[in-house]
Amino acid sequence: MLDTSSKSSPNASSFSTTFVFQIVSPKGKGGHGLAFALAPSNQLPGAAAGHYLGLFNPSNDGNDTNHIFAVEFDTVNGFNENSDSEGNHVGVNINSMRSNSSRAASYSEDDNANRFEELKLESGDPIQAWIEYDGVAKLVNVTIGPMGLRKPIPPLIISFPVDLSTVVKDSMYAGFSSSTGNKTSSHYILGWSFSTEGAAPPLNLSLLPTAPIFEESSSSFQPSVIAIIASLCGVTTILFAILFFHAVYRKWPRSEALEDWEVDCPHRFRYQDLHTATKGFKKSEIIGAGGFGAVYKGRLPTNGNEVAVKRITTNSVQGLRGFTAEIESLGRLRHKNLVNLQGWCKRNNDLLVVYDYIPNGSLAGLLFSRGNNFVLSWEQRFNIVKGIAAGLLYLHEEWEQVVIHRDVKSSNVLIDAGMNGRLGDFGLARLYDHGTMSHTTNIVGTIGYIAPELTRTGQASTSSDVYAYGILLLEVACGRKPIETSNFILTDFVIECHQKGRVLDAADPELNSAFVVKEMEVVLGLGLLCSHHKPKARPTMREVIRYLNWEDKLPVIDDLGSSDSPCRSSRHMGEVSIEMITNSMDAGR
Repeated sequence: MLDTSSKSSPNASSFSTTFVFQIVSPKGKGGHGLAFALAPSNQLPGAAAGHYLGLFNPSNDGNDTNHIFAVEFDTVNGFNENSDSEGNHVGVNINSMRSNSSRAASYSEDDNANRFEELKLESGDPIQAWIEYDGVAKLVNVTIGPMGLRKPIPPLIISFPVDLSTVVKDSMYAGFSSSTGNKTSSHYILGWSFSTEGAAPPLNLSLLPTAPIFEESSSSFQPSVIAIIASLCGVTTILFAILFFHAVYRKWPRSEALEDWEVDCPHRFRYQDLHTATKGFKKSEIIGAGGFGAVYKGRLPTNGNEVAVKRITTNSVQGLRGFTAEIESLGRLRHKNLVNLQGWCKRNNDLLVVYDYIPNGSLAGLLFSRGNNFVLSWEQRFNIVKGIAAGLLYLHEEWEQVVIHRDVKSSNVLIDAGMNGRLGDFGLARLYDHGTMSHTTNIVGTIGYIAPELTRTGQASTSSDVYAYGILLLEVACGRKPIETSNFILTDFVIECHQKGRVLDAADPELNSAFVVKEMEVVLGLGLLCSHHKPKARPTMREVIRYLNWEDKLPVIDDLGSSDSPCRSSRHMGEVSIEMITNSMDAGR
């Protein structure tokens, strides 16, 4: 255990460590690697294997309460590893498996900062690593190289800025963690030194042990005897196979071949485990309904973890498309304000998506189904809308492709244990490359959140997501649904208050004026700006975040239209949208 506190300095203690590790994998194809970590405990209950390296799990990945600093030596670029450009890489991670800084595993052999030699982490050869953290300068260096080579100059990750005083606690454990997922690897630490007072003591490499070598057992039989035995075994096997085919084949469903989209998808669950977890998909376990299916609460029999299971039973091509869209998009995304996908299952036409169970339910439930007189405070509401804005910015601009959610609404925002908002239900999501245009043509979504231009073009865009986010802002601020009756449309109500110069009259009366006035004004104003009937007048999500963080001043909001304007979400427009969307959604379910 380390004492990282210092009475004389607010900075986290400096440290230096060096170690030699070896990853032995069959045919060099293993997973998922190992990590050096500083953690508040030497036991991390609930930590998951696979790409989580035994440090985090889908529920806490990205939480500041983890207090974990890690340097990962990752050998797999699979599920949720999209932020790391190479499968064979080294990364600096803070409270998450999403690397804050990463580089392909390599080293400089001749002190040339512009020329690095690739170093295969799972080659089976011993590798030495050096990690140094300067608590005063708040910089970390990571260096690797083949064992026996002098310490390469410069480091692989050089002078990466990180303030560990905000991460570590007064007492921390230093150590290693590794995992293999569904692959096979052996991870060895052959030598290790650590110091919080200057450079770590050098290792005497000549005294280090060697990793075990697993050799195939030799046979004392002559080659001719082996050939005869092999032939007899082969004939016997064929006979048994024929008998098995006739006796059993018709009683068992045929195993399904993996399709292209299944190969790189996240963990595939056993159908029986999900059937057991949801008590046979019992109606009493239904906790909601999303795009193309019902959502069940379940408890996995394998580890007792609670999960949410979306069940999509359909024979339609559109239903399968929605299923694959959710897996391919959500399964490769990583953000603390998005619902984490844990895995999936496909059995004939039974399609299942498994993701985190979020304990506090949906934002819509907390806003409009106020059991026990519970009312979301303004502080909680403001934090939630800022979180969803960050999630949408990640989808629109920060991921490798543009992701249009196409169904942003309060019932698709789930509230976790920390009262943070997480955007979920990616069944309608579409992806396209940055710099290109979306080619969606069907009008999908939910009445009240659909941008008016969609009824004309049918072409979803990031701007149409922004429109829906604007409606969400108004919902949160006003505590009212987008369309409550044929005579009440939320946007028209807020526009009327705004035009009278009394926009605060639209605030949720349940708050009893317990809100920060300037925050309420910016949320209401931003809600109107985002839901503007002209797409070009709407801000981007990056601009939205700047407004919410007071980095930019909200512009003057004009040309909002009136309640009888065909450009607003009037009753007439709502009826047109309902007809078109019902046709589209029915075809997909």
